[in-house]
Amino acid sequence: MREKHVVVVGAGMAGLVSALLLSHQGVKVTVVDKAPAVGGKIRQLHPNGFAVDSGPTVFTMRWVFDEIFSAVDVSLDRLLKLSPLPVLGRHAWADGSALDLYADPLASVDAIGRFAGLSEANNFERFCLKVREVYDTLQAPYIQSDSPSMLQLMGALGPKGLGVLASLGAMSTLWDSLGKYFADARLRQLFARYATYCGSSPWQAPATLMLIAQVEMDGVWAIEGGMHALPQCMETLAKQRGAHFVLGQACQQINTSAGQVTGVTLESGQTIQADAVVFNGDVSALRAGLLGGSVSRATKPASGERSLSAVTWSIHAKTHGFDLDRHNVFFQNHYASEFTDIFKRQQLPQAPTVYVCAQDRGLGLEPPAEGERLLCLVNAPAVGDKNVLTDEAIEQCQHNSFQLLQRCGLEVQTSASNTHRTTPTVFNQLFPATGGALYGQATHGWMSAFSRPTAKSQIAGLFLAGGSVHPGPGVPMAAMSGRLAGAAVMDHLGSISRSTRVVTSGGMLTH
Repeated sequence: MREKHVVVVGAGMAGLVSALLLSHQGVKVTVVDKAPAVGGKIRQLHPNGFAVDSGPTVFTMRWVFDEIFSAVDVSLDRLLKLSPLPVLGRHAWADGSALDLYADPLASVDAIGRFAGLSEANNFERFCLKVREVYDTLQAPYIQSDSPSMLQLMGALGPKGLGVLASLGAMSTLWDSLGKYFADARLRQLFARYATYCGSSPWQAPATLMLIAQVEMDGVWAIEGGMHALPQCMETLAKQRGAHFVLGQACQQINTSAGQVTGVTLESGQTIQADAVVFNGDVSALRAGLLGGSVSRATKPASGERSLSAVTWSIHAKTHGFDLDRHNVFFQNHYASEFTDIFKRQQLPQAPTVYVCAQDRGLGLEPPAEGERLLCLVNAPAVGDKNVLTDEAIEQCQHNSFQLLQRCGLEVQTSASNTHRTTPTVFNQLFPATGGALYGQATHGWMSAFSRPTAKSQIAGLFLAGGSVHPGPGVPMAAMSGRLAGAAVMDHLGSISRSTRVVTSGGMLTH
């Protein structure tokens, strides 16, 4: 029987997972990507020649990767050095207040008590019980489901699970729900920030997104060598199992015949025949016809607005003042204005929140004397394809962002030579047809959870993976989507094998 061949378009996390799992099962796999290295959004930039993780920086849900590595008969711990971070996040406000959240929940309770009083510490304990309940309720029937629907979810939850969701409040937003737990506006602001992990506004995201707090409380790890070590490791594993990588060359078209995928054509003109294609990219590129008109209807039209984009600064510089940890968030006082600016006015926020990943910190580390590696990020509208963000607006955003850091006590000695800035326009160039959106569509409204495409597209032989499809954005979720796509491909290849059988006149089945 002819060896089955699968082409994976896109060497991001989901594509790597699909390629690894499929090649381990004996499938011939070719991975193509226009970038010169694997990783997709997990990328590095090199200000002053120092490698700075300039995409996802938070590693959570390690059980997802434990399962994936175990499925290919290797140990995650033997291949990568993962260190649990004692401080989940350091948070600061311009009024001088600061709060650390810890891997030890009792330490967080104590810190919140000192930060906002005993009553708020008790409220945090109530909140922890609720987020654990919500996470446990939704993990199996939604997060790990291959094709969730409202009807299927209601049936799987049963009366008890439905009661958990009802307790959040019918159609309640994350911001509204947090008001039931925290009187201190700073705490409400801090936990509302989890909506942005899905590229969404706390004022429009459903209350169920509070479960992201549980994801972090279950543990945050640092990877020796940075986040980029993870996709590099997976590339090596896939190659050891026979996967072939074609990097630095874009897929120009996904080919079809009679409604069935037949392979891909690269920008060089080379055509690669395939029994199935896994598209690990934003589905908006398919809808826009960037992979050919025959696959533009692979998914239903978009039903929601774009998620957040970002302005980022990859920096190697000396810092002074504020005592950074690995993950730091600096808050403005006028929190709602950030999301009004982004989602309603489609402009850069005048009062941004600033995330700083200090990649030489945490675990008791002190930064090198010559400077430290930082990724600074502020949320932005996904308008990178509309040419509406002027140089003046970007410069003003940068000024406002670093001014906030200064008010919180952090001085960063940036310069043109030690700083690499990325805007929504650049992100749109990296991920075409997105406008720079980094999380697919925004998770706004309760039904948005069911509007993401699933692994099986509407074209036979074409499968979808990545942060724009179910179960959603983020490194572990993208990895889960890659696993779901791989399983769907194996089912498809099995059906191809069965369909090649014919019935003879004597009733015998032959290949």
